[in-house]
Amino acid sequence: MQYDELLKTALKATEIGSKITKKYYGKLTHIGKKPDAGLVTIADKESEAAIIKTILSKFPDHQIYAEESGEKKTSSNVRWIIDPLDGTTNYAHQMPHFCVSIAVEVGGKLVLGILDAPILEERFMAVKGEGATLNKKKIRVSGISNIEDALLATGFSYKRGEIVNREVERLRSVFKKVRSVRRLGSAALDMACVACGRFDGFWETDLAAWDIAAGAVIVEESGGKLTNFKGEKFNCYEGELLATNTLFHNELKELLNLKGVTNP
Repeated sequence: MQYDELLKTALKATEIGSKITKKYYGKLTHIGKKPDAGLVTIADKESEAAIIKTILSKFPDHQIYAEESGEKKTSSNVRWIIDPLDGTTNYAHQMPHFCVSIAVEVGGKLVLGILDAPILEERFMAVKGEGATLNKKKIRVSGISNIEDALLATGFSYKRGEIVNREVERLRSVFKKVRSVRRLGSAALDMACVACGRFDGFWETDLAAWDIAAGAVIVEESGGKLTNFKGEKFNCYEGELLATNTLFHNELKELLNLKGVTNP
């Protein structure tokens, strides 16, 4: 299967999803809550439904893995990984740092990713082997090689309990060493910011595949590096991510692996 047909459909689905999120932005009348998973709005649900309808109208046999409606398994080796609105808490508070995220996996390998931030008017795209773009212009990771000069990003789980202590300990470890750390509330866009050099690295745990699949393609195609905290091969279904410009990846990995601090 040629990726150009996948890309064409992904772009169409992204545009439809983004149009829906713009329609409800600043106009929500109800905000729902999901246990240990943050907020959900009518924009999340309508965006996802429209995205899936668009994809299946072109590829009815493809698999779907989406945040709000779950998983649709088929015999196809193509899977669409969808977050109809990454950064819902930001969205609900009328903060523009949110996006529609769509990735495509073929034979178990991520081959395409699109992140569209409609209020920011930014669209990040990448196809495996073809590089990454922001609004159709090529992007690359930063050239910061000294971790003391690095601006990083992270995120925190919606869960409470011991996981909070682990996240705080890791943040403390990293914060002492780097220039600064930001927490903007959208893992997908944080990864995009690594890809275009705004951030030099990003880490987070307790993530879902739809949070990071599209961003993973974009980071790798912009020259970045992805692993888990142990430095092992990245897997979007494992929920743990370390993304950097490659130049201080191992040093940051060591800061995140504090003795006695482990994941659930």
